[in-house]
Amino acid sequence: MYSDLTSELDSILGDLAPGRARRARDVERVDPTHREGARNLVDYASLRRHDLRDLQDRLLDVGVSPLVGCEDAVEAALRAARAALAALEGQRPSRFADRRTTAEARAAGDAALATHAEALLGAPRPGRSGRVMVTLPSSAADDPGLVLGLAERGMGLARINCAHDDPARWEAMIAGVRAAERAVGRRIPISMDLAGPKLRTGPVALGAPVGRARVTREPGGGVVEPARLWFTRDGIDPAGAPTPPPTRGRPPLCVRVDPRWLAARTPGDVIEVPDARRLRRRFTVVSVDAAGVLAEGDRNAWVRDGTLIDCDFERTRVRGIPAVPQRIRVHTGDRILLTVDMEPVDPPRSGAEIRLGCALPAVVEALTVGDRVLFDDGVISAEVIETATPGATDAPWVRLEVVRCREGGRWLGSEKGINVPGLEVDTPALTEEDCRSLRFASRHADLVAVSFVRTRRDVADAVEALAAAVSESGREVGLLLKIETRQAYRSLPDLLLEAMRHDRIGVMIARGDLAVEMGFESLSEVPRNITLMCQAARVPVVLATQVLESLAKTGIPSRAEISDAGSAQRSECVMLNKGPYVAEAIETLDAIHSRMGRIQRKALPLMRHVDSWD
Repeated sequence: MYSDLTSELDSILGDLAPGRARRARDVERVDPTHREGARNLVDYASLRRHDLRDLQDRLLDVGVSPLVGCEDAVEAALRAARAALAALEGQRPSRFADRRTTAEARAAGDAALATHAEALLGAPRPGRSGRVMVTLPSSAADDPGLVLGLAERGMGLARINCAHDDPARWEAMIAGVRAAERAVGRRIPISMDLAGPKLRTGPVALGAPVGRARVTREPGGGVVEPARLWFTRDGIDPAGAPTPPPTRGRPPLCVRVDPRWLAARTPGDVIEVPDARRLRRRFTVVSVDAAGVLAEGDRNAWVRDGTLIDCDFERTRVRGIPAVPQRIRVHTGDRILLTVDMEPVDPPRSGAEIRLGCALPAVVEALTVGDRVLFDDGVISAEVIETATPGATDAPWVRLEVVRCREGGRWLGSEKGINVPGLEVDTPALTEEDCRSLRFASRHADLVAVSFVRTRRDVADAVEALAAAVSESGREVGLLLKIETRQAYRSLPDLLLEAMRHDRIGVMIARGDLAVEMGFESLSEVPRNITLMCQAARVPVVLATQVLESLAKTGIPSRAEISDAGSAQRSECVMLNKGPYVAEAIETLDAIHSRMGRIQRKALPLMRHVDSWD
């Protein structure tokens, strides 16, 4: 009656030994702390080469565990299922497994994952099942109070994106985190994300230096917050210019003016401001202090750098308004010439061919007719229709046709992401800039996240570079692999085994790039598979991209993202991006972690008593 089930389980158990033999050298190379996890990872990879769905249904039919939760200890779970079948057949189950051995194996796997997670990510807050990582905004360098507020709300880790700012500002952010650690009395590890090879659009030429002071309107059109101008004195370093006081509504437009004109201002003064659209606007001074002057108006104003403004027949020119970044309007059917020329381009006239640079020449060289090219997180999709003749003087270039774009068009600007699904290009994961950032991180941070790892060689380079950096700094620094490409997903067992040569490792699931690379529908499965594979390896996971994004940006969560945040609890850490309401997002995610920890352990649902159904 059970022979079909026993033979299938015996076959799967028999596959484990050959899999271990093939990977024996890889397992021996890992750090001792990962040795058992590496063996279990190899077993799990062997298991997942089988399609188990029908077997799981039939095991459930006879009351045997359908291998849910087997990731903690793969062989022990298989043997426990085999022992249960033996008992049903009237045989001695102890030939295959016993309860104590199975429980010890599962507990050991669970404990190893918890130990590795705490070493890399710090301890979770009491009563929580996971941690909250928060991306620090650039303003955190100037505002230690902002960092302290995030820590008080529940930030467990701070993330610094090395693609932005510079070492001086990173140091200021780090000082703020260390001060917040002391204030809240717990460790807050710092993760520094290396920028990685930038597959992005080239620069679009800057436009005129014009800034906008904007009112805030209610849905009916009435003004609920005025437009604001913040005046500071000219002649000081812009980096050290005083910041405007906190206000509601849209941020003030910051300008610099003659110090004598500024010193003469008093509350109630009316300032005449010519609008770049040949209109005139009036702003009334509402506050004056040593830092600057704040003025408010009830109409939007476009102000050009160098504009002559007037107050009681005293005139001065406004300075410090930067050039406006221009963008290109893209429509379905447009042609794009993608080149390796990184000189700034001017937006073309409507209907003309768009010219764009690509930051990685190897990608342009590798593209062929029919390849898909996606821009700006996949919102613009194009197809290669022509390539340059090899050896031509203007090569390399490719001509694209836009095949999908939002109705009415979409803006595309400088430094926007480019994805080429399925294209494998031999470019190193660590750039020279990354190596400099890594050395900085080894002296100041607790873990380093490596972007766009694709191959085993990429991970080996990262492990070796980190080992060299920490040997100089004398500090222990963890390594986080960002899985964000189809190639990395396919190579995940290899990447993990290579990374396990380092003692503190983790994986970040970058759902944004994965969705673009593999299709948005893949997000229903791929992150879950990565999490399960890492659980088998006893390697902690950080889930990233758009978690509670609406809440962080607008202060109001969508129902779908609350459910998404609940599912994210299966990872050891969840990353939030910056936003004006990120503190509220931290509190919400922390509460979800507290609640979900009582009813879910990784992929295993826990059935607590439901009071409502008494």
